[in-house]
Amino acid sequence: MTTHQQQRAAQLRALHRPGSPLVLPNAWDVASARLVEACGAAAVATTSAGVAWSLGAPDGDVLGRDAALAPVARIAAAVTVPVTADVESGYAADPDGVARTVAGVLDAGAVGINIEDAALAGPVALRPVAGQCARIAAARAAADASGVPLFVNARIDTYLRQVGEPDERLAETLRRAEAYLSAGADGVFVPGVVDVSTIAVLVNKVDGPVNVLAGPGAPTVGALADLGVARVSLGSSLAEAAYDVVRRAAVEALGGGTYTALTPAVPYGELNALLLR
Repeated sequence: MTTHQQQRAAQLRALHRPGSPLVLPNAWDVASARLVEACGAAAVATTSAGVAWSLGAPDGDVLGRDAALAPVARIAAAVTVPVTADVESGYAADPDGVARTVAGVLDAGAVGINIEDAALAGPVALRPVAGQCARIAAARAAADASGVPLFVNARIDTYLRQVGEPDERLAETLRRAEAYLSAGADGVFVPGVVDVSTIAVLVNKVDGPVNVLAGPGAPTVGALADLGVARVSLGSSLAEAAYDVVRRAAVEALGGGTYTALTPAVPYGELNALLLR
């Protein structure tokens, strides 16, 4: 791998500062990535849901590795900031497969990944801790072998998937966070948490950068910064909002025959010029 990619990886790692969080409005194609970068984002993160929807598939480990990573390569080639890829649970059945996915991520030019512990096809909601640790360790080893300090963001879905009893979720999340960091993860992502007291405990107890999912109903970026959060992701919400414009505009045009949902919009010339860069 090139020194340029190593530098981008180091840049992404340095952006995880508790109290001064990296804010990621997640992109799903080159146009959305360029817009996010033009708005001042210090890095670009993909959303697996947005990528899947744009390719005609549902989110949730449905896309294959090659289909999922092709947009990552296009995005990484199109922006000048570090790119981190949402690879769902690794697009693989075993740790060796996760290592191949990480090699593909690096080949695509990205320097970070999100890897989740949800077990969408299994009999339980989350992968066993030992099995997920093996997958994270494989990702870490593959990155280390390449010489690129890939930022491995371990997503814990206890809250997002409402696993177990509510009063047990925090302890289980902390248990998994400790194990995943020991296995080689660099940070921990806990989507589904918006309660400030829970976020505060996570920040204080997790021995690494904490990433939360933000959007309507979540604390502001400023409030999350005050809590010590190091990374704030918008996840699939941008793609959802964009597709809602499509729906509202279509309903309006096909129903009342008017076009108010089409404003405001990024002007044609501005968007075209952004993609000519």
